Amino acid sequence: MSLASVHITGIGGYLPERIMTNAELEKLVDTTDAWIRERTGIEQRHIIAPDQMTSDLAVEAARIALADAGITIDDIDALIVATTTPDLIFPSTATVVQSKLGGRDFPAWDIQAVCSGFVYGLAQAEGMMRAGMFRRVLLIGAEAMSRIVDWKDRGTCILFGDGAGAVVLEAGPSDAENGMIGSVLHADGAFRDLLKAHHPHPPSSPELHHEAVDFAIDSAGAAAVEMKGNEVFRVAVTKLGDVVREILLRYELNDCDIDWLVPHQANIRIIQATAKKLKMDLDRVALTVARHGNTSSASVPLALNDLYINGRLEKGQLILLEAFAGGFAWGANLVRWSK
Repeated sequence: MSLASVHITGIGGYLPERIMTNAELEKLVDTTDAWIRERTGIEQRHIIAPDQMTSDLAVEAARIALADAGITIDDIDALIVATTTPDLIFPSTATVVQSKLGGRDFPAWDIQAVCSGFVYGLAQAEGMMRAGMFRRVLLIGAEAMSRIVDWKDRGTCILFGDGAGAVVLEAGPSDAENGMIGSVLHADGAFRDLLKAHHPHPPSSPELHHEAVDFAIDSAGAAAVEMKGNEVFRVAVTKLGDVVREILLRYELNDCDIDWLVPHQANIRIIQATAKKLKMDLDRVALTVARHGNTSSASVPLALNDLYINGRLEKGQLILLEAFAGGFAWGANLVRWSK
């Protein structure tokens, strides 16, 4: 039996209304707008409203993607949410999103691969759909990173923003020329201490065995992102260059075959370095980092959505998506645009 092909048939994005500029950050920490722009390329970021949760951002993006695909939640066979800022420890944010969208009975689960979550989710969904498990999958990357940053740490609080991006994936007759071509994924936990969000008492900590009540009272807002920026930058540039070469070699493609690079929007310098290795001009790269900041797992689908809503995607174009994340986890997907 021939394997199904998998296509993106709907896409959507959502950003919270509140915008925080670099000028506002100058009042919080010892930094300047010029320094942030020069080092990161970020000019502003969106911040989740006090009465919103990650699931709310995901729902907004999902509704747009479903409408774009011309279907409803009742047509979905599975729902995946990539997030590192879930509403709760459990149940999964995906089940919360499912309920808010009015869906029932079909499977829903979260993926935690931090900034690479959407890339991982796309690879996972494709494999399951090609195997015949699902016909339509709703995949969402959603984050409320502003809830876990230390707003006194000038090295990290300047980087992150909130938002959500979603795609509807649909399986159809085998079509080697269009849709998802394939993916490459990697992780190396030896680097885990270079980029992490550490809680003084993680849920699995033995210290909680006799102190659960005190933990519940004292832990609110205690998680905070920690990063050794220079080390992360060096590894990220190397690994992203490697994974891009790997996926092109695996599928017998060349640099010149790529029409669009859709990278994780962490830092303009990392994006520029990856584009340079591909010999790509920046006008062929999706760039939202200046307006969105680093929205973790939401950044790749939001960048793809930005190309889509601005009419820059054309049927038959080859798109390379890639991301690098804490863990470290990194990966890439190849998609022949067929919408």
